[in-house]
Amino acid sequence: MPFLVDMKFATPLWSMAALMALAACTPQQEADSVPAAYLPTPAPEAVAPPEEGTEEDSSTAPDTVRYLALGDSYTIGESVPSAGDWPNQLVDSLAMRLPDTHFTPAHIIATTGWTTSNLSQGMDAQQIDTAQFDLVSLLIGVNNQYQGLSLEAYELEFVQLLDRAVALAGGQADRVFVVSIPDYGFTPFGQSNQGNISQSLFGFNTSCANLTQQAGIAHYNITPISQQWPGAENWVAPDGLHPSAAQYTAWVASFVGAVEEQLLD
Repeated sequence: MPFLVDMKFATPLWSMAALMALAACTPQQEADSVPAAYLPTPAPEAVAPPEEGTEEDSSTAPDTVRYLALGDSYTIGESVPSAGDWPNQLVDSLAMRLPDTHFTPAHIIATTGWTTSNLSQGMDAQQIDTAQFDLVSLLIGVNNQYQGLSLEAYELEFVQLLDRAVALAGGQADRVFVVSIPDYGFTPFGQSNQGNISQSLFGFNTSCANLTQQAGIAHYNITPISQQWPGAENWVAPDGLHPSAAQYTAWVASFVGAVEEQLLD
């Protein structure tokens, strides 16, 4: 949504009556219908029993973690300080959980307004495919929906991005995860058309979740969290459209434990 970058909205105090008027796709319906957060379970490996008098090795994370975050305005944290975007908050949270691991600053390839095609072109421009990372995330699709692009084109380009993400993680699909598209219908900008926005995004999110799981990649559904406005305080950034740092904190809290498991050998 590139032309919305400079628009500022004062977030009003909304009544319960206004909340009840938001029809169509409700947070509960979204949570019930879109596949839940998914973390692939690796096939068990045959492990010899430890010798008597020895302790079995516990899982350990890499000594150093290089993290690549791919996306759009939601990944760069439009209208919030860089320390408040969710990739940087995730790195901070993981560093606290894994104090013996060194985390380099999040490498973010994302721009407000990017579609799946734009993201692919942005990755080409940075020649990112020559690099390797220990953890890769992908959150993309809202601008495909906002610009009226077809779901079929999104699905094709999204699968291509999944393949590139796995390659960037050294071919390890278990080091890649996808975050669902938040629902901007539950913002001051989108509330007047909330029903249509939520219904349209529901289709994109359902495809996103299904394609991600078919690829054996972790998928984390944060969409119901984004739908907590206006009930949740300070949930939207000052521009009236994007999530606030507080909402991003809730995103990270919902999946940081699962991401930690992905990093453990």
